Amino acid sequence: MNALTPTSGVLQGRLHVLPVRVYYEDTDAAGIVYYANYLKYAERARTEMLRTIGVEQTKLRDEAGMVFVMREGEVKYRRPARLDDALMVETALVELGAASVRMRQVIKRPKENASEEVAWFMAHVACTGLDGKPMRMPATLRQALESYVSEE
Repeated sequence: MNALTPTSGVLQGRLHVLPVRVYYEDTDAAGIVYYANYLKYAERARTEMLRTIGVEQTKLRDEAGMVFVMREGEVKYRRPARLDDALMVETALVELGAASVRMRQVIKRPKENASEEVAWFMAHVACTGLDGKPMRMPATLRQALESYVSEE
């Protein structure tokens, strides 16, 4: 890997783990991560999980005319993350529908011999055509995702 290539994280079994560093731009005046930035970390992790298992979203868009859109999301903020924290975003596929995917995501701050949960997400992502209408997941995408579905 080239030293200038950004990390896509790693797969640990069916779980994808993406490291994220908290920068000054991520924080509010108190040095705490602004709540909307946790959603950005989660989005980044979902994208990198797909990339790691061989699913390129631009290729899906260009060749299959399909894109992912956020249909529904649930978030629970547990503890604040702060400037310079090294976080880990864990992403697991928990349900695969005909035209959607549910992903559970946990943002953790590693601690010595453990970790603490910073935020928890459940993302329900739908497949749509370029016209915004729901569409069934292409068979190749479904096959790529099936072996990564884990129990909730």
